[in-house]
Amino acid sequence: MVKNVYVIGLWLFAATMLVFFALYFFGMNVDYFQNTLLLNAFVLPAVYVVGGYVSVNSVRKAGIAMGFRHGFKRAFQPMFIGGLLSVFAIYFFLNVADKDAKDLLNYQYIERQKTELNNEYEKAKLHVTTEEEKVKLDTDYHHRLQSFSPEMIKGKDMFTLRQFVYYFAAILVFYVILSIFFASFFRSRREL
Repeated sequence: MVKNVYVIGLWLFAATMLVFFALYFFGMNVDYFQNTLLLNAFVLPAVYVVGGYVSVNSVRKAGIAMGFRHGFKRAFQPMFIGGLLSVFAIYFFLNVADKDAKDLLNYQYIERQKTELNNEYEKAKLHVTTEEEKVKLDTDYHHRLQSFSPEMIKGKDMFTLRQFVYYFAAILVFYVILSIFFASFFRSRREL
């Protein structure tokens, strides 16, 4: 039986939201932002790989001949549906339902950026040999550190609709690459 791409897309959406809310309820702590990065980098891609595989493999198991274009479509559509619904649901949740979670994520993002800047500065100080390099390094560091002043970060929001559109565009690149792989691997070897 060939599984419907819309149903698979809805299952991907449900799985994404399950992961999102599991982290929201059980993992909101001082590492909440870091944990979301790890989930987005490792868990969710695996979920979407499974979704694309199930979609394409169900056609192959049914014995239906599948060309590259059909295989690409079968892999891409459920991932697109699940990803689009997930991105909008998460955007809505963070911007309407729980703005405190959004504020926490924004705060932790800025703190992470400051920590990375300090780590870069400390590493770079080890390789400075001349006084001129040290002055330049200190000047650059203090200039970049000013971008984290309260006046500069006031109103900084990494979870606007624009940011979510950029994020989804990056996700689409992953979906396209994955769909090309599945379409190439599962296409019928005989001429259609």
